[in-house]
Amino acid sequence: MPVFLLLGAILRIIRLMDIRIRILCISLFFATFFNANAQEGLPIYSDYLTDNYYLLYPSMAGVSNCGKVRLTGRKQWFDHEKAPELQTISVNTRIGDSRSAIGAIAFNDMNGYHSQSGAYLTYAHHILFSRSELDLDMLSFGISAGMIQYKLDETSFLAGGFDPIIAGIEQSATDFNIDFGFSYQYLEFYAHASIKNLLNNDGINFNEQGLSYNNLRTYLFSTGYLFNSSSGNWNYEPSIMFAYKDATQETFLDTNFKVYRETDFGRIWAGLSYRRSFDGAEYLNSANQIRAQKLEYITPLLGLEFNGFVFAYNYSYQSNSVVFDNGGYHQITLGFNFGCRKERYDCECPWIK
Repeated sequence: MPVFLLLGAILRIIRLMDIRIRILCISLFFATFFNANAQEGLPIYSDYLTDNYYLLYPSMAGVSNCGKVRLTGRKQWFDHEKAPELQTISVNTRIGDSRSAIGAIAFNDMNGYHSQSGAYLTYAHHILFSRSELDLDMLSFGISAGMIQYKLDETSFLAGGFDPIIAGIEQSATDFNIDFGFSYQYLEFYAHASIKNLLNNDGINFNEQGLSYNNLRTYLFSTGYLFNSSSGNWNYEPSIMFAYKDATQETFLDTNFKVYRETDFGRIWAGLSYRRSFDGAEYLNSANQIRAQKLEYITPLLGLEFNGFVFAYNYSYQSNSVVFDNGGYHQITLGFNFGCRKERYDCECPWIK
């Protein structure tokens, strides 16, 4: 109970602050939150850019004027067996006319002999600082809890002979975990932060030889701003997304730019995302020189919202020096909006409308 009393006191103090001081304090809070105490669970790709920040941040559930259903399919290397692929389905909506929201995510991720599937349920709450709902000035928090099943198929690993550290079976484990996040939105500005996989899970990363990798926490932070054209029909959104994996200390940054065109039937958009890791694996090139390889993705994307229905496509091309195949990732997103209400805010923000 003291924690909730402290949170309530902090929120009352923030309400009394000037907007510039408020943004600074919330930014400092995000920075502290980010440094509180690797990738498992729902993978972090570019699908959040296709109108679905909820995949990364539980606090974004129910932010929009409409409830949202989104289905995503992602596939790499169509001519390779056991190539990486991912399917997700998500839904989120406000609870009636309240400031609370609920959501759910289910996913299936396969990558070679390793696969994982899971489902999350989400609760989010949105706190308005403005005196009316016309001006968007909102702090949101959300929590997702779910079950994840991990599998590793080792049945073909012993074809070359006995190995004491290989069980030769399909290993499977199911674990419970939690994601927690915050979002702040002021007019066309936004910032999000979340911790993925807050709890320690051994999953299938533990064996009888005593090797254990149970810290799966990943820290995410995003920020961006929407610029309006003088005509009002075109909007431009630069943004970034930073990720840090606690156990391996891996980091990467997405730099994104999207363009929106408002139409009579809805909206069309296009964009480009560039992902680069800050860590690299060393390798020996053809000239016997040691080089460091850093992950690089370039992802163009297109999307259309037509009378509440959504279609989006993106293609991720891996541009670093050493790659398994020249083929990239194809991703398609389908969705629809439901239960739409009258627009609550004087904001052209696509994530709200």
